[in-house]
Amino acid sequence: MSLVVENLTKRFGEKTAVDHISFSMETPGVFGLLGTNGAGKTTTIRTILGIMEADEGKAQWNGRKINRETLAFGYLPEERGIYMKTKVLEQLIYFGMLRGMKREAAKKSALGYMERLGVMEYKNMPAEKLSKGNQQKVQLISALIHNPRLVFLDEPFSGLDPVNGKMLRDLVSELVEEGKYIILSTHQMETVEEYCKNLLILNRGKTILQGNLKEIKSAFGRTNLCVTVNGDVEDMAREEGLEIFERRAVETEYKFQEEEMAHRFLKRMLDAGIYPDKFEIREPSLQEIFVRKAGETELNR
Repeated sequence: MSLVVENLTKRFGEKTAVDHISFSMETPGVFGLLGTNGAGKTTTIRTILGIMEADEGKAQWNGRKINRETLAFGYLPEERGIYMKTKVLEQLIYFGMLRGMKREAAKKSALGYMERLGVMEYKNMPAEKLSKGNQQKVQLISALIHNPRLVFLDEPFSGLDPVNGKMLRDLVSELVEEGKYIILSTHQMETVEEYCKNLLILNRGKTILQGNLKEIKSAFGRTNLCVTVNGDVEDMAREEGLEIFERRAVETEYKFQEEEMAHRFLKRMLDAGIYPDKFEIREPSLQEIFVRKAGETELNR
């Protein structure tokens, strides 16, 4: 099975919202579609799904155009939409039947997901009585109830507290183990680093970075140093050519040009009898890479 997107383009008048985007997904897992708000992520998803008609290019699942008639996909839109006055279980059964399920099968699937996501106690309550986070879980269940192989999640973690966020992350991991193909649209770079092997970053509708996450980060090299130490060593770091990138509550992150600079800095601390609790040389974060690439794109406009 495979998802193939080729030169997908969507225009609104003279504005190009999605500009010749291409990617493929050959095996189950999570593919990251990243970008700031307004980058074109939601429009890309809706064009892939046929909700919006593409002006150029195509999107296919196993060689067939994607739409409700050819594929029972799952879609969690960014704009949440459930029936506030209707009981939770009742509307989930309805959503399942809309997707071709028998009533009992829809009920069984709904109850299973409600148990997994910790909302079973609300099954006979109208949705308006639930918290925003639990309403979001209900909407997610409506996207998964018919057991789709291909799933699109548009900003699924938005507005969730840490507990519900972890619950949803665990479910995404379980879906991958079940062989799902998941397109995850988000502006939360740390989420992508947790789940996605491959990604595409959008800025103003254009692809600015694409490929395997590990290879992308390796290409930028190990240029960051995180240090936790009891004492002021910033002057010592500057003397060795390191620049302060970010100060945090318990650690400082530095940037360097050559890894040898970091090793000299460590030797100077040890020679001075200063022993850091943490000394970690690492690649830049995906957030940092995105900011750098987006900045380069703006300069080249």
